[in-house]
Amino acid sequence: MAESSPNGEIKSSNLPNFLLSVRLKYVKLGYHYLISNAIYLLIVPILIAVGLHLSTLTLEDLMVNLAMLKSYSTLVVFLATVYFMSRPRNVYLVDFSCYKPHERYMMSKERLVEKLTDIFDESSLNFQKKILFKSGLSDKTYVPVDKWIPSNFSLSSNQHQAKLVIIGAIDDLLAKTGVKIREVGFIIVNSSMFNPTPSLSAMVVNHYKLGVNVITYNLGGMGCSAGLISVDLANRLLQGQANSYALIVSTEIVSSAFYTGNDKSKLIPNMIFRMGASAALLSNRFSDRRRSKYQLMHVVRTHKGADDRAFSCVFQDEEEDGKKGMSLSKDLMAVAGEALKTNITTLGPLVLPMSEQLLFFASLIARNVFKRKIKPYIPDFKMAFEHFCIHAGGRAVLDELQKNLDLSETLMEPSRMTLYRFGNTSSSSVWYNLAYSEAKGRIKKGDRAWQIGFGSGFKCNSAVWRALRTINPAKEKNAWTDEIDDFPVQVPC
Repeated sequence: MAESSPNGEIKSSNLPNFLLSVRLKYVKLGYHYLISNAIYLLIVPILIAVGLHLSTLTLEDLMVNLAMLKSYSTLVVFLATVYFMSRPRNVYLVDFSCYKPHERYMMSKERLVEKLTDIFDESSLNFQKKILFKSGLSDKTYVPVDKWIPSNFSLSSNQHQAKLVIIGAIDDLLAKTGVKIREVGFIIVNSSMFNPTPSLSAMVVNHYKLGVNVITYNLGGMGCSAGLISVDLANRLLQGQANSYALIVSTEIVSSAFYTGNDKSKLIPNMIFRMGASAALLSNRFSDRRRSKYQLMHVVRTHKGADDRAFSCVFQDEEEDGKKGMSLSKDLMAVAGEALKTNITTLGPLVLPMSEQLLFFASLIARNVFKRKIKPYIPDFKMAFEHFCIHAGGRAVLDELQKNLDLSETLMEPSRMTLYRFGNTSSSSVWYNLAYSEAKGRIKKGDRAWQIGFGSGFKCNSAVWRALRTINPAKEKNAWTDEIDDFPVQVPC
């Protein structure tokens, strides 16, 4: 997701303070979660009560009340069976990989502007320069250099770029995990703008000559939050098939989205989207728990597509001269804020400690029942997560989310450095964020990481992971490893 203002400029003043407007839905969703998990909350006290009662009986009592003992035993076996049969399968993130393009694809801001000189009129060129030099991107981001002219934006060049980043990310992941590609039961590829026939997931099957039983999915048009949608889909698939692997590939083919017209609302993506891809391997095998990095705890998806303003705030259309582009409306920031407000309202009861929920509930009762004129209590999400992986959609979005969630510079560092070093890599950016924290040696056993993605439609999606082990950066190799000591840097304004 990128950002715009009424005149096309990047602006950060119109994102609503969504935390201040969280209301009764918070409590409603908390009760919904309570009811949804009632079976577990009921079984445990019953088992404890049975155990305590049995512990008070002597051997003679048990012999006299043999029928009662058999009844208790049958009840325990039944409840235990119900519990183990009905609980969801644990899903583990074995490992993930972020593609780092070759240096020949690296392009400075000045060089990019030079390549655009003969494409746009002076007004459009100056506008893009202004966006680019305030974007928070460095001079080391990646674009398909040899193809970065409109005459070469062909279907074949886009397919070449797609194969380069997708296969590159997958090969790196397979090397890290030691898993053979033929062991993977599900393959999910998401790319919003570029969706050729055969599909990108079919390209993966063809490249690795996979068997006929592999199940593939190709997600298109779902924007920068599609990577977390893929996580949700993989989780649902793994719930239905035991002892399976799911491979998720997230990317965006930037040349396919390049706009050559002069509509300023469509020019911003030209300046901030960059080459990138990620591959993640998920497993529901208990034997993989020991070597996996994370366990998936929650996925919360929010879709605002029923609202016309939200639906059209990121919209691809075609002009009369045939030029296609992705238009960003002036409402984008406000829509994003509303979507995030709804998402965290749903997520809060699942992740916040009971102390935060009780304080919020007490504040809510005081204001709505007793009509006390007090400020609403704003839950502190820093008590729920140690790491925040916010989609690096643009500088203004990160600024506003930092302010509204009251996050420190250290917590924002992975997102800001991802935007600076790699640009907006669309749905894969949340994985570059997590890789940054790993390379810095900040991931400790038990830590919780919150991935937040935004996308057209309009959608806001969250995934929560818990670290199963401390990540030793000395034993890791990712896109940041070779240069992690150079970060963080002070990003020019």
